[in-house]
Amino acid sequence: MLTEDGCLKRRQNLWKRLPTDVAWVLIGDARHVQYFSNFRLNPVSFSADQKCLLLLTRDGGATLIADNFTRRTSTLDVFADEQIIPWYNHKTSVENRSHALIDGLNQVRGTLEQGQGLLETEGVSAMVAESLGAAAQTSFTKDGSSVTLGTLIRSLRRSKLPDEVELLRRCMQACDAGHEAAFDLVQVGVSELDVYLGIQQAAQQAAGCACVVYGDFRATNAEAPKAGGLPGAYVLQDGDLFIVDYSVIIHGYRSDFTNTIAVGAPTDAQRKQFEVCRAALEAAEATLRAGVAAKDVYQAASDVLVQNGYPAMGHHCGHGLGMEHPESPILVPQSTDTLVAGDVVTIEPGLYVEGVGGMRFEHNYLVSDSGSERLSNHRLGLV
Repeated sequence: MLTEDGCLKRRQNLWKRLPTDVAWVLIGDARHVQYFSNFRLNPVSFSADQKCLLLLTRDGGATLIADNFTRRTSTLDVFADEQIIPWYNHKTSVENRSHALIDGLNQVRGTLEQGQGLLETEGVSAMVAESLGAAAQTSFTKDGSSVTLGTLIRSLRRSKLPDEVELLRRCMQACDAGHEAAFDLVQVGVSELDVYLGIQQAAQQAAGCACVVYGDFRATNAEAPKAGGLPGAYVLQDGDLFIVDYSVIIHGYRSDFTNTIAVGAPTDAQRKQFEVCRAALEAAEATLRAGVAAKDVYQAASDVLVQNGYPAMGHHCGHGLGMEHPESPILVPQSTDTLVAGDVVTIEPGLYVEGVGGMRFEHNYLVSDSGSERLSNHRLGLV
């Protein structure tokens, strides 16, 4: 989980980037509430889609504002003071839950009146925003441009701190376990859904907790080389290729890496396609370091495909990872992004060839000033 030291450091990084006349910020995006406090709404609970707020003040203060049912979805440590408002007590009728948040804001009204504030509009209801009145701005000016609080926080999220990297390593290890199980699961006569269920079980056992497992679990073949999405009832046949491209989410952070497994013995054409994809992945991996243009990473992988007689890569070469999918940087030919130290990115070249089938291979990396560290350790191979 996120640590208290990490949450404090992230708050300090935020205040360093804000104008000095901003006395407080009110955060409404649940991901960003977690980013600064470790409070996470349980995604498989009855309060999964509810709202909470985090009030940060320049003097280092932090207060979580939530109703009592939202608060009970998380049993983890919260590195903030708490203003928990009764909403449902099993005795009386209930109101709009936004009223509970407004009641919470009223409890800290003295802080809100002490100076100018900045409101993150994402995740905040119109009712809550209206209750703040003129005290809260929705953006500030930096280098002549208007910047929202949400945009600033998303840029800060790119440089992962050690507690975030540790969470991502847990995600990677669970994802590794699912990929290893896939080699035994992918067989003639097995359905896509059965493969998914086996991978899900292996990943969750390795994670040691209930977690979300999502992605592409689909077969491709010579007639339909491009496929993706959730698994279906299709039963695997000899000659198919099964793309295993998935993520494991633990406490809001996620892995995302891929292998493609041959159903039956792979053909020579499939083996050649695999070797070219692997070479493209290695070429892109070699470019990874802070300061490199994201479009150059894409080009390194795509050039390998073209040099071996295949079309240029038709989708992104990769993207950033963390609390969303995808995040910046985006590794595409027209990207304006540049890699920064602390980025966690995917590299995922793919080839989809009529008469052969489709395949994609992917690893995840932590970018540094001197290069990168590979975080995923699954075995790449058709068999």
